Amino acid sequence: MPGIDKLPIEETLEDSPQTRSLLGVFEEDATAISNYMNQLYQAMHRIYDAQNELSAATHLTSKLLKEYEKQRFPLGGDDEVMSSTLQQFSKVIDELSSCHAVLSTQLADAMMFPITQFKERDLKEILTLKEVFQIASNDHDAAIHRYSRLSKKRENDKAKYEVTEDVYTSRKKQHQTMMHYFCSLNTLQYKKKIALLEPLLGYMQAQISFFKMGSENLNEQLEEFLTNIGTSVQNVRREMDSDVETMQQTIEDLEIASDPLYVPDPDPMKFPVNRNLTRKAGYLNARNKTGLVSSTWDRQFYFTQGGNLMSQARGDVAGGLAMDIDNCSVMAVDCEDRRYCFQITSFDGKKSSILQAESKKDHEEWICTINNISKQIYLSENPESFFLKKKETAARVNQSALEAVTPSPSFQQRHESLRPVGQSRPSTARTSSSGSLGSESTNLAALSLDSLVAPDTPIQFDIISPVCEDQPGQGKASGQGGRRTNPFGESGRGTRSETEDSILHQLFIVRFLGSMEVKSDDNPDVVYETMRQILAARAIHNIFRMTESHLLVTCDCLKLIDPQTQVTRLTFPLPSVVLYATHQENKRLFGFVLRTSGGRSESHLSSVCYIFESNNEGEKICDSVGLAKQIALHAELDRRASEKQKEIERVKEKQQKELSKQKQIEKDLEEQSRLIAASSRPNQASSEGQFVVLSSSQSEESDLGEEGKKRESEA
Repeated sequence: MPGIDKLPIEETLEDSPQTRSLLGVFEEDATAISNYMNQLYQAMHRIYDAQNELSAATHLTSKLLKEYEKQRFPLGGDDEVMSSTLQQFSKVIDELSSCHAVLSTQLADAMMFPITQFKERDLKEILTLKEVFQIASNDHDAAIHRYSRLSKKRENDKAKYEVTEDVYTSRKKQHQTMMHYFCSLNTLQYKKKIALLEPLLGYMQAQISFFKMGSENLNEQLEEFLTNIGTSVQNVRREMDSDVETMQQTIEDLEIASDPLYVPDPDPMKFPVNRNLTRKAGYLNARNKTGLVSSTWDRQFYFTQGGNLMSQARGDVAGGLAMDIDNCSVMAVDCEDRRYCFQITSFDGKKSSILQAESKKDHEEWICTINNISKQIYLSENPESFFLKKKETAARVNQSALEAVTPSPSFQQRHESLRPVGQSRPSTARTSSSGSLGSESTNLAALSLDSLVAPDTPIQFDIISPVCEDQPGQGKASGQGGRRTNPFGESGRGTRSETEDSILHQLFIVRFLGSMEVKSDDNPDVVYETMRQILAARAIHNIFRMTESHLLVTCDCLKLIDPQTQVTRLTFPLPSVVLYATHQENKRLFGFVLRTSGGRSESHLSSVCYIFESNNEGEKICDSVGLAKQIALHAELDRRASEKQKEIERVKEKQQKELSKQKQIEKDLEEQSRLIAASSRPNQASSEGQFVVLSSSQSEESDLGEEGKKRESEA
């Protein structure tokens, strides 16, 4: 290292201005060292705090993994393989936590202690000596001032002695303080290098020790364990994919004929009422009186069990007795201007209940079923056996579909064991007629799709997020490519589009239902037809999961943003959105048609219709999209007007330049003509040769020559 600058201690008694100036330099250096070391101390303290936090978090993770087997999960709580695997992970992470704790201790001893000592001891010592030296210097100056004021005429031995003693004491104190202060400043030049290098050396040694401990813990047995776990995860993923594919195929087989069953009030001609039922279940609205003239209606699930009418609220594990319907009476009634109401009165007339069915078919079937139970027909097997033989084929094909689309399938499974063993559930008229209606509705849908939707068009039920592969039609519509990421913790890096300059920013919560390619994009009926087809396909394939996203409407594009990661899933350029509409009855449903290049055929433009569900904001979203397109249209018109104005200004500027250039050319020609005319005339110079005198005839000839030259240049 280069030599160390020092203050001359020998010159402290002289206390010359040069010494004081050099002292100021050293004091300024000490102040700079103090500021820099404070910043370095804060940075190293952050490292130490982060290491402590990492050690505590690792220990907490190990503790939670150990407590997994003590958790009481409703499903899969007795998985011994998972418990043992997590126990093994907890041991490994606990060892890593111990290594981190050792690293924290080493950082405290080898890194934080030296820099803290330098900051708290050495730098404070410099500040203290500086204050003491300043006081001693002031006292010495005051003593010298008093000594200088001693009178020469009136000498007082006592006063002279006191002042002399004061000068002696203050000068000695200043000299001693100054020497110690100079010594501390000189020593500081060495200490600052030690204070800089020693913490860094301790930090590196602690890290090397930590890495050595980690390499000792990560042995071949642990690597084999991690390899086995990775293989197990891949096997579980393959098993999950196979199971999902099997379930999807089962769902498709079960829900082929389910599309007509979604109509709340079906046509009685297509769905005849089954009057032979002795068992029925479904949702009904029950009237509850809250006052003399006021009442409320509560929707609950009702089902018959033997001679009892049972009710069950949504979320309850089991149902309760609503009414004994043996020997009861039931009839249709008019109540509070509501449709499909009927009243049940117990056999003793002390209890009655008014219920409302969802459709006319359910209304009549409930009345017939309760009448049959009231007559105790359910105790005889003849009506049910006859009905089952008559509807054997339809029940075998469509009963599973009815159970799959019922509002609470788990309820039927819970109470299947409560029903009598000898009684099998009869099929309904809705089931018996579903085959013919399904074929008829399929033909009508085929005709409608043939005119509005491209034939053999697949339906996309999920959106392409940045963690998915590119799929045809989606990548081009979104304007961004997808990429695969590691499903075990790698975070996707979403790219933010430049929408901060947009005037309009409106955010809506939407759920993606599906998308498909369409033939037409100039008629709102294509959106309605696509909604119907996607909802029907979701019901047929039993797809009830919907991806929730945030729809951001700007003047440039529509964006689907992941609500958790804020990553842009899809981007729809606003000029490509050519049609948008809400459902005519269900205002939560809305859709838009996106015109893209390529698609199924690269030679022409293709149109894809996207359907979403919102929280009663379908019309607001469409209005927002319309407003965005209007703003974009006005912006485009303003841009074109601005470009046109700029083009006009450029033309004017070009014309002005051409005119200036022409004037310059004329001026140059005129000047050349004058020079030529002047050189062709005889010169009449004075005796000194300084002036040329032209006669009047020569001036006229020059003027005529210039006019001729101008005419020639103009020609």
